[in-house]
Amino acid sequence: MADSTIQQKLTAEVIGTFVLVFFGCGSVIYAGQAKNFPSTVTTVGLTFGLAVMVMAYAFGRISGAHFNPAVSVGAAMGGRISWREVGLYVVAQLVGAVLGALALFILMQGWEGFDATNGMGQNSFGDVGSGYAWWAAFLLELVLTAMFVTVILAVTDERNEHPSLAPLAIGFTLAAIHFVAIPATGTSVNPARSIGPALFAGPDAITQLWLFILAPTIGAAIAGLAYPLLFGRAGEPVAGSGISFSRPRTAAHVPGYAAPDQYQQQWNQDTAVAAPAASAAAPVAEPIVQDGWQWDPVGQQWHPVGQTPEQWRAQQAAEAAAQQGETPEDGDAGTQVRPPS
Repeated sequence: MADSTIQQKLTAEVIGTFVLVFFGCGSVIYAGQAKNFPSTVTTVGLTFGLAVMVMAYAFGRISGAHFNPAVSVGAAMGGRISWREVGLYVVAQLVGAVLGALALFILMQGWEGFDATNGMGQNSFGDVGSGYAWWAAFLLELVLTAMFVTVILAVTDERNEHPSLAPLAIGFTLAAIHFVAIPATGTSVNPARSIGPALFAGPDAITQLWLFILAPTIGAAIAGLAYPLLFGRAGEPVAGSGISFSRPRTAAHVPGYAAPDQYQQQWNQDTAVAAPAASAAAPVAEPIVQDGWQWDPVGQQWHPVGQTPEQWRAQQAAEAAAQQGETPEDGDAGTQVRPPS
């Protein structure tokens, strides 16, 4: 099957990030205006998580469903995509985030007297926000992003035997992250999600963007470096991607696991593109040897090590003929030994 074009990938990233910002920040803004329907940490967290989950199911096979510059950086650090592609992804994600925030800004004019200043679901810290100290907010965003990217790298790994559950795991992880961080920073873990609303929320939100750009990016880079170091790789890193380690790599396809689906292939582009013929071949199993005997999986019987199954059957036929008084053919005589039970 043909791989997605770069135009298709970037379009998917624009749409997915648009939906993330529109639904996630919209759940904050609309509830803030409708006094009878106040938002809660649970409703906002689930909205962000469900938006990512749905978009990952929709566009994961096309672009990998990053929708987050930090995730793209972590993927490049982990050897999954090239840095050149990261740059294009980030531009597409920023476009989607700004368009999502713009759509909300326009629609919110339906409320009489709506003021977008500090009212666009933007992220914040310190006196502008909840009063949470900048250094604590920085560490919180860094740690949560590192956890988020680690989960993404794990569930999109080709060795994961449940690829269809990857978007579900990613969405619920993001929801859980929001449950923790909403009271402190409003939860970013995504520079694009922070930049889009901040552009319409006034100067205070813009001046605080540095934290929500830097902390998630560093956290994602740490996760991208640590995952292959700790758990190895399924194949060689993509050309032009992050840092390689000397740790032995596992096979691109592990026996007993399902072949990677299209979502996993977008997250493991080196094996999906570089060697399609090799990935389609069945893995070669190690021979079973016991007490000088080797198991023949085709004939479903044992034969002596050093002989082919055909030679062993010829020897057995010759010995049976000798026991009946017939003369075995040259090279067929031998002493039969009982194979292992």
